[in-house]
Amino acid sequence: MAPEIHWFRWAWWVVCSIGVCSHLGCVARPEGELVLYSAADREYAAPILAAFARKTPGVSVAPVYDIESSKTVGLVNRIENEAGQPKCDLFWNNEILHTIRLEQAGLLQPLSGIIPADWPKSMRGASSQWIGFAARARVLLVNRDKLPDSTQWPRSVMELADPKWNQQCAVALPLFGTTATHFAVLEAKLGSEAASNWFRQVKQNATVLSGNKQVAQAVAAGHVLFGLTDTDDAILEIDSGMPVAMVFPDQQSDDLGTLLIPNTLSIPKGCAHPAAAKTLAAYLLSEDIEGRLAMGPSGQIPIRPGHPQKSRAAPPDNLRKMEVDYAEVAGRWSATSTLLRTIFRGE
Repeated sequence: MAPEIHWFRWAWWVVCSIGVCSHLGCVARPEGELVLYSAADREYAAPILAAFARKTPGVSVAPVYDIESSKTVGLVNRIENEAGQPKCDLFWNNEILHTIRLEQAGLLQPLSGIIPADWPKSMRGASSQWIGFAARARVLLVNRDKLPDSTQWPRSVMELADPKWNQQCAVALPLFGTTATHFAVLEAKLGSEAASNWFRQVKQNATVLSGNKQVAQAVAAGHVLFGLTDTDDAILEIDSGMPVAMVFPDQQSDDLGTLLIPNTLSIPKGCAHPAAAKTLAAYLLSEDIEGRLAMGPSGQIPIRPGHPQKSRAAPPDNLRKMEVDYAEVAGRWSATSTLLRTIFRGE
């Protein structure tokens, strides 16, 4: 065989092999490259990861972001499917419910040595397998042009089921993301029967949209008078100059309080780079990063006790926060998700 033909066949085999491996996802990563699964939005996470790379040249990060259509659940499913041989070294989740589900399934390892001693107990796992930081609040966004008298604004999440707001309020489909978490918390708080009745009333009374961003946009456009959303989506509309205002709901003494949903960090059991994962986790937990998230576009609310930076979302200093046993909520999720699918999708 002519040498040039032999060389051509060898080169063709190498190219084809690389193409097949790339398609199947089997291209080897550099040994020191930490894989981060991030449910935090790319536009918020990427600058922080870039700053980490500059400060920590010995650790490189390969972020894998979620897909908007599946919200956090898609990354959680990946971690579940990779049990025993995780590709993820650190999971930056932008909510908490499914992180605790991973903990309860035995898929996480302790974050030993990086959780500050004074961190709120409600914002860390009992076995230190996750930690919460930089929370978003669940708020009512009101259109000020449509409701110019602030004394007439809704003040409670429960008003989503009030007939006086029939088809004049909006909520995200509560099967994914923070709305699913919020409704799961309410199911635990109200009890199954009362929550089921309220869910059905909301389904009939409110406009159900695909996500929190769509709810905020519908309020800003005046398609509805108010909607339930997250502070980060509400701030986007305020920053755009739209005629909207945030209400931190359920602040009366007999109310449940405003729900805060933190970001969480966790390390899958058996990951390839646990030490590097802890280095990045400690960086994300730092006072500096919570401060950046508080003053950044998302206006997240610091969890660190005594943090000097106030959130752009400007929650009141005496904010009445909802007390939540997230372990209980996570344990009830299977039944709650079935109930929500039945009511909101007819499954």
